[in-house]
Amino acid sequence: MADNEKIKYLTEAEQQELLEKYDPEAGTRKLTGVLGHIAFFGLLAFSLFQLYTAIFGVFTAQIQRTIHLGFALSLVFLLFPANRKKRQKGKFQIAWYDIILAILSIGVGAYWPLFFEDIVMNVGRLGVLDFAVGFMAILLVLEATRRAVGLPIMVIAILFIFYGIFGQYMPGFLAHRGLTLERLVQTMFFSTEGILGTPLAVSSTFIFLFLLFGSFLVRTGVGQYFNDLSTAIAGRRIGGPAKVAIFSSALQGTISGSSVANVVTSGAFTIPMMKNLGYKREFAGAVEAAASTGGQLMPPVMGAAAFLMVEFIGNGITYWDIAKAAAIPAILYFSGIWIMTHFEAKRLGLRGLTQEEMPSKKEVFGKLYLLIPILAIILLLMMNITVTHAALYSIAISVLVGFINKDVRMKFIDIIYALVDGARTALAVAAATAAAGIIVGIVTKTGLGLKLANGLIDLSGGYLIPTLMLTMVAALILGMGSPTTANYVITSTIAAPAIILLGVPDLSAHLFVFYFGIIADITPPVALAAFAAAGVAGGEPIKTGIESSKLAIAAFIIPYIFVLSPQMLMIDTTWMEVAWVVLTAMAGMIAIGAGVIGYWMRGMNWLERVLAIIVGLLLIYPETVSDIIGISAFIVLLALQYLWKNDNHDSSKILENGQSIEKN
Repeated sequence: MADNEKIKYLTEAEQQELLEKYDPEAGTRKLTGVLGHIAFFGLLAFSLFQLYTAIFGVFTAQIQRTIHLGFALSLVFLLFPANRKKRQKGKFQIAWYDIILAILSIGVGAYWPLFFEDIVMNVGRLGVLDFAVGFMAILLVLEATRRAVGLPIMVIAILFIFYGIFGQYMPGFLAHRGLTLERLVQTMFFSTEGILGTPLAVSSTFIFLFLLFGSFLVRTGVGQYFNDLSTAIAGRRIGGPAKVAIFSSALQGTISGSSVANVVTSGAFTIPMMKNLGYKREFAGAVEAAASTGGQLMPPVMGAAAFLMVEFIGNGITYWDIAKAAAIPAILYFSGIWIMTHFEAKRLGLRGLTQEEMPSKKEVFGKLYLLIPILAIILLLMMNITVTHAALYSIAISVLVGFINKDVRMKFIDIIYALVDGARTALAVAAATAAAGIIVGIVTKTGLGLKLANGLIDLSGGYLIPTLMLTMVAALILGMGSPTTANYVITSTIAAPAIILLGVPDLSAHLFVFYFGIIADITPPVALAAFAAAGVAGGEPIKTGIESSKLAIAAFIIPYIFVLSPQMLMIDTTWMEVAWVVLTAMAGMIAIGAGVIGYWMRGMNWLERVLAIIVGLLLIYPETVSDIIGISAFIVLLALQYLWKNDNHDSSKILENGQSIEKN
């Protein structure tokens, strides 16, 4: 495509259409009139409640969580239609049963606050009204999850409920006594082991505040600034737009926990630029999909599941411990994508952006103050400030930053809309965590977690690598179409214990399932982030998914490495050892990237590619012997590439000024 041809970017309407197609969380009604005002003030009240409890202290666990649940369920039924294909605009589009379901949800949310003393005094004995409300809560959670999150997680939750009730009919080690319906309702709604369990507890405290923080950042215009800053830093480099996509998506991960949302918002800008430069549609979409999916792996804000990890691991671990441990793997992940896009650009001879296509560096770097809230949250977490207070302070700082420049200054109405948008984002997370609580409750009551852990170990013969492979497959399958939050809850409950039983540190095991739950978004056959990127690029979805998986190869390798050698997570190691691990692993990613793309300083034949990948694996694995062998082989490969880089069999294409010429 010629340089002077105008790049066609997606309009906001086209972006929204793609979001609604691939991201259930985006498929909300556009309410007007009285119902629109009810939904608006309901969302505002939701945020104000969460801020109040964050500032002045949370209520008793059951009261805090049921109010949070009541807000979320009632607003889901108002905003998410039963059938997304029939979503309409206008003030009369809500069916009568949606209004009834919203009212019932308010009743469920108010039940514990209104009858707290009576429920506690009954000590587990359910009256008729108790049973009815608890049973209704289960049904409402399942339906709200289907609407706001998608069918897969609802089906999984229902299967676990059936397992809990009909356990005596299960085969082999899966059999258990079975739960009565009354016992099921008691566990799900009148204890803190089911719907009101740990996942919803985290949603009603930490997660909501960080989603609110992201909403305030968006209102300051930081999302667009990420694109401008990334372009200013990486745009002029070889294959510039692809590197802009990687850098921008890594930054976007700090304000969004959705792979699909990252793809559409960032990809609407970067994918057309990549196509214009000469990248194939599928490759352009794959770069954005792989980079956007990795946003949840990048500290300091790693998506909702990372907050759950703090509670699930326990043992005094803090969120900063998790963010610190995830830093090196995240750097290697994005470095791998960067390296492969660089080699692909060199193979095709793609240029960077011209000076005319670049934003003004003076203007871009003059707005670095927009990053102050993100830097603040990192420093606050490093100082061991509680997660709740770190989020609160960062929200306040994001508002104050607006006073530096009138262009990004937040007016009172902007603050109101930020509160509303934050609450809207939290609805799907609250529904997903409530459904995940059902799964955790069943696992706890039936002992399924330990049974499956022992079953996995027996199936793998007690060997770690086969157990890891089975766990990876389970995480990828569960992640197909399910949000990361629910996926992590399931895999950390039924799969991570198997890895831990084999002597792996808790943090390594949990990050292992966390990684594979996330990259399910770009792993065919169901790769929602890749499919959304294909929609932006106009490419073929499955091919885009395959390309995404190739670019994200680091995410398929690194989890095995940090399980086998926890030094990569900075566990029980020194800074010198960490520096060495990073250096050798980065060299390993260069070799693997060259092998996957088939180009380093020149084109590579199949034998060179295989050798490069093997050398890369040796370098990434943090052991002295493998490092020595890997470094020696790396130097040999590099020397051969340099000496033979002008070999006549290299027929790479160079794109210069929009014209294709042959390199002799």
